Amino acid sequence: MATRPLTEDVADLEAKVSRGERLSGEELVRLFRSPDILAVGRMATMVRERKNGNRTYFIVNAHINPTNLCTNRCRFCAFQRQPGQDGAYEMDLAEIQRRARALRDRPIGEVHIVGGLHPEWPYERYLDILRVVHDELPTVHIQAYTAVEVEYIARQGGVTVERALRDMVDAGLGSLPGGGAEVFAARIRALLCPNKLAPDGWLDVHRIAHGLGVRSNATMLYGHVETVEERVDHLLRLRSLQDETGGFLAFIPLSYHPHNTELGGHRTSGYEDLRTLAVARVALDNFDHIKGFWIMLGLKMAQVSQAFGVDDIDGTVMEERITHAAGAETPEALAREELVRLIHEAGRDAVERDTLYNVVREEAVSA
Repeated sequence: MATRPLTEDVADLEAKVSRGERLSGEELVRLFRSPDILAVGRMATMVRERKNGNRTYFIVNAHINPTNLCTNRCRFCAFQRQPGQDGAYEMDLAEIQRRARALRDRPIGEVHIVGGLHPEWPYERYLDILRVVHDELPTVHIQAYTAVEVEYIARQGGVTVERALRDMVDAGLGSLPGGGAEVFAARIRALLCPNKLAPDGWLDVHRIAHGLGVRSNATMLYGHVETVEERVDHLLRLRSLQDETGGFLAFIPLSYHPHNTELGGHRTSGYEDLRTLAVARVALDNFDHIKGFWIMLGLKMAQVSQAFGVDDIDGTVMEERITHAAGAETPEALAREELVRLIHEAGRDAVERDTLYNVVREEAVSA
């Protein structure tokens, strides 16, 4: 029986990347399928260092997840609950205000707010959440509401997405997170999340936000039932919108966590995580930043990912609920000093940033 070669020649692709040339969809599929993970990592490192040198970014931030009640019922989600179901919760405004007030004495730069699509909350409730957090933390950037939430909130209020976003900005919104993108392929949406905002709708919300000067992130949930070709299609659609608007800050590949989900299945391997991060870095040549979310990857893989295209490992987080509901074994928060250590041990310079990637403080690895 013939044995499979240990490596597949991707030297032509490496040469293109070294020249700063864009890879096609077919070439990106080759990278996903090549067993030469080190070659793929080298390409990603070329792009990473061309854009960000030796820097790895992080932010001092906190999460508030106001409710897990949700109308979507996505099969891959362990966070969502239905009214009356065990574990269901919703925070009133007083609770959200209390949580924001508790952050006053901490040197945080961002509050990240995402949750479920509550079946009964009115339009104003979502604006009030922004207002109470902004009132308690007037100098802190609020990154809130995925595109799925924005479109749902707009429908709840009987207004356009543009009107909703303008009202959110007036209430304190600074930028949009990238969640809810999942994988754009129609097959995946029909199988896993048929009730969720369609891919064109997700892209349109971000297009409108960028037109208003509201920056955003983008994500892809990988490692469930999608194909390599469907991953590449997702990346190309993001790349196309970034060519059009330039409004995305960072891309965040999110590994699927199966625990407590209807879909079930298995966790991604470290090999698959590193490959996906690296191919994303090569594919998205018009994105400045690729984030390796340590909550999803684990602390050790977050360190290794810095040699596979990642230049941001997110932040201190403080009480993340969504991934932990699906079985994440990482801590729910990290101290700033721990993030700096993780970055320095990987041989990178640690850069504390704000949401828009302005430098707050830089600590060189040799310091």
